[in-house]
Amino acid sequence: MRLGLEVRKGAYYDSVTLMRISKEVKKMDGIQAVLVGMGTELNKELADNLGLCHGGMKDVGPSDFFIAVLSDEDRMEAVVKKVDELLNKKQESDMGDYTPPTLESALRHEPSANMVLISLPGRYAFYEAKKALEEGLHVMLFSDNVTLEEEKKLKDLAKEKGLLMMGPDCGTAIINHVPLAFANVISKGPIGIVGASGTGTQEVSVLIDKLGSGISQVIGTGGRDLKKEIGGTMMIEGIRALTKDPETKVIVLISKPPDPEIAEVVLREVQRSGKPTVINFIGSDGQLIHQYGLVPGWTLEDTASKAVALVKGLEIKDTLGFSQPEKEIEDLVAQTAAGLRSNQKYLRGLYTGGTLCDEAIKLISSMTKDVYSNIPMSSEYLLENIHQSYKHTCIDLGDDDFTVGRAHPMIDPTYRLERLMREIEDDEVALILMDFVIGYGAHPDPVGEMLPGIEKAQDIKQKKGFGPCFIASVCGTDKDPQSLEDQEKKLRKAGVAVMPSNAQAVRLGMKILEAIS
Repeated sequence: MRLGLEVRKGAYYDSVTLMRISKEVKKMDGIQAVLVGMGTELNKELADNLGLCHGGMKDVGPSDFFIAVLSDEDRMEAVVKKVDELLNKKQESDMGDYTPPTLESALRHEPSANMVLISLPGRYAFYEAKKALEEGLHVMLFSDNVTLEEEKKLKDLAKEKGLLMMGPDCGTAIINHVPLAFANVISKGPIGIVGASGTGTQEVSVLIDKLGSGISQVIGTGGRDLKKEIGGTMMIEGIRALTKDPETKVIVLISKPPDPEIAEVVLREVQRSGKPTVINFIGSDGQLIHQYGLVPGWTLEDTASKAVALVKGLEIKDTLGFSQPEKEIEDLVAQTAAGLRSNQKYLRGLYTGGTLCDEAIKLISSMTKDVYSNIPMSSEYLLENIHQSYKHTCIDLGDDDFTVGRAHPMIDPTYRLERLMREIEDDEVALILMDFVIGYGAHPDPVGEMLPGIEKAQDIKQKKGFGPCFIASVCGTDKDPQSLEDQEKKLRKAGVAVMPSNAQAVRLGMKILEAIS
């Protein structure tokens, strides 16, 4: 084996670009491991874990660009040539775009701008967000690893200045019909959303679109906003903004259950708004919501359905079943169960969306409590090894533990494909559940990236006479760049059962498990 290292002092490239380049170079013949990155301590540790610990790495600093390679023979020259080719393609695609190096220069270039989207390592993000707020700019902070204390300071400052401080760890927003970060192309309409959940907010917004309505605004808060340390500051400010917005006729709130003292504050605020409101505190019993005369949403799909019903003046009823006729579902369950063996008894959920994974766990737990995860309902079901499934397992692959040194799986599904390849070798696996989130910010063809694993599973099934079945849902619209219709067609062609929502996909899986138990 040959270990190679090239270092370029003071050359900066963004992390997502370098992750994608690493992935492309890894496909070259004879390459065992490769890392293309900036010389941060995190990347140096990752290089060490990959077996790329070259002696020269100790002199690489955070402002230095490096290429580290482990190959069957000396391939360094070919690798460097490939990296430069990919970097040049990126630069050519960016030609004509002005990329200001600082916030100050950006404001000089675009003085009318009133919002900034920040995506930096957490230790730098606080200072840049604070600077933007002090400049009178609304902030969407995509970065994670910002402390609770820093988040509190930023949100208090934003409230004082009458600004939005969306985040940290805010992945989704649609402001004045402009999608930001991970977001979908949604029809304009009368429903405003304040969400402390990225993919949960996306799921609700796309289902609203499918039901023939649309969105006025989507305001993200970051996942910790309803903790008592933060006080629900930005959800409250979001409610107030939507209350004043004449285009918003119905309000939707999405979050994991708030700390109890914050829940009451939020519910009082939305009650004062006077606008019809649907609230999904994911996994809560809805009793407190009922007490305030508001409408609880039991699933993300149910939330979207009730919001559209309020807009259209229809009866408010629970949507907790299937869109397809009952006979079609029964036939699909019977057909799938007939192709499974008695030793195939476990479900595996490989999710890119944390809220979609959380929803799946809560639904499955109504049938069996034994659902293991990296984000379990209770600590007794926390996986000992997050890289190894156990019995019924649902994994949030976008959790911080999986994204150290990797792009989010909605951007780069490489690790999910690797995980899928391992899951299909397990003879006890009956079902594999997957979400596919499309839209801006997401991979240009997430289904296409997973097809090798799905096709391999079909080959295994032909050779062994049995194998897992696949159930999926696609979170997106036909107006998205990837096209909902195109993604669903690819899945169906590969033999995947495609359901119109995450909740329905999980329910189908539960029915199949019941049929084989």
